[in-house]
Amino acid sequence: MNSNTVILNGIRLLLLWLLQVFILKSIALGWRGSVYIYVVLYPLFIMLLPLRTPRALSLFLAFVLGLAVDVFYDSPGLHASASVFTAYMRPYVLYWIKPREGYNVNHSPTKARFGFSWFWRYAAIMLAFHLLCYFSMMDFSIAYLSSIALKTVFSFIASFAFILMVMFIFNPVD
Repeated sequence: MNSNTVILNGIRLLLLWLLQVFILKSIALGWRGSVYIYVVLYPLFIMLLPLRTPRALSLFLAFVLGLAVDVFYDSPGLHASASVFTAYMRPYVLYWIKPREGYNVNHSPTKARFGFSWFWRYAAIMLAFHLLCYFSMMDFSIAYLSSIALKTVFSFIASFAFILMVMFIFNPVD
């Protein structure tokens, strides 16, 4: 990776982390004493890593990012485990939705590079994996299956809206 890519991704990591822990943390909505809507934006960093990023590096960066979020959420290891799972699933998701012409490994998987339709599917699958893992680890019991499903669905809708807003506002190319 060249130095511009490293700097760009470092800035992206810092900005998404700051936005998550200082602004989006306060957005937690629910009813009847339970919180069902959490907004998570930091998995966008994992999604936008360049395609040529070594798997070990993406897992390490996901772990560090997850731990940094966990520190502010007082959730030891929950965000880290979900982030690592998301980074682990990334190559498989990229393979499943590979465009007909393939990928240019010198680019990041962005809306500007692959189009809105492709990015929409990619981000939706990645976010669904992330949230399902996070809420499964949070509740960690089959008895709470309906709670896990509700939290995943409602948080997915809110988080996906934020991810799409960020992608339309900033429209990163790399």
